[in-house]
Amino acid sequence: MSIITLMGLLGVVGITPYAIYRLASGSYLVGVTDSVIVLSTVIAVIYAWRTGDTVKPGVYLAVVFSAGATLIAINLGVNGLFWIYPLILFNFFMVTPGKALLATILVLATLMIYGKVQPQRVFESDYQMVSFLVTGMMAGILSFIFAYRTRNQRDLLQQLAIQDPLTGARNRRAMNEELKIATSLSHRHGNPYGVLIMDLDHFKRINDNHGHQAGDQVLVDFVDLIKRASRKEDRLFRFGGEEFLLLLPNTNRSGLLSAAQQLQEQVGLKLVGPGGPVTMSVGGAILRAGEHWEELLQRADQRLYQAKRAGRNCIIIEDGAMIDEPLAAH
Repeated sequence: MSIITLMGLLGVVGITPYAIYRLASGSYLVGVTDSVIVLSTVIAVIYAWRTGDTVKPGVYLAVVFSAGATLIAINLGVNGLFWIYPLILFNFFMVTPGKALLATILVLATLMIYGKVQPQRVFESDYQMVSFLVTGMMAGILSFIFAYRTRNQRDLLQQLAIQDPLTGARNRRAMNEELKIATSLSHRHGNPYGVLIMDLDHFKRINDNHGHQAGDQVLVDFVDLIKRASRKEDRLFRFGGEEFLLLLPNTNRSGLLSAAQQLQEQVGLKLVGPGGPVTMSVGGAILRAGEHWEELLQRADQRLYQAKRAGRNCIIIEDGAMIDEPLAAH
């Protein structure tokens, strides 16, 4: 959002004086093109701020600026070509590197074709046209490499910031953000959400008796098991040392209870540590209307402690309904 706002501001401030000058000097086609670019920029930025969507405005601005710069270059000739270089950089800020490189190729190809069809209208000679094409492509390719590398580094940093390094589950920072988003969507659209807090029973014994490396492997196996047994839209987070939270969208109380039963059964049957089968206690809650996400988290955490006090290896969801029969391990 900050990038599209800044680039929009630069576009409006940089192009508006030219639009006024060209309209005043009788260069109406170029002046109208500049005015359309300025107006489109304002509309795109306002749309981005009102909707929170920056992808569509970015693509829209890339198309408008590319078409406008090409038209200006065709009408002004060599003087208009100077706008192509900032256009190349602008597109790499607005859209993905691949789309920006494609836009660069299309703009350069259009100018080259027009230059061959209408000699000396844009380029004074073939040598000048080839020189411009080479420098333009170099600028586009170098910008692509920089943008692609920056994008990969940003994605990696973002992944490291939200992922638990041991288990691969999302960390507590990511959990807080996801819960904020879930409560916002629930309050706005009425989408039901449920959470399960899962705690591995007597996990400390594994660390004490077999070492932390064995305990770490149990955590890794647990996360892999839960991910495979959950829906694609469910989100798993490492809540604490051996505590994990599963966020389930579009889930009511019966669905939450069913999911908890299925997961507990899978853990009881398939999760085996160095000391034998590992079980888990589960507490769950459904997001209430107008409730803050921290209140939801607190209620689910309270249910988990009730499950632990009830003897562990059991599930307590929402209103105290409990399943306390140990699941057979195979």
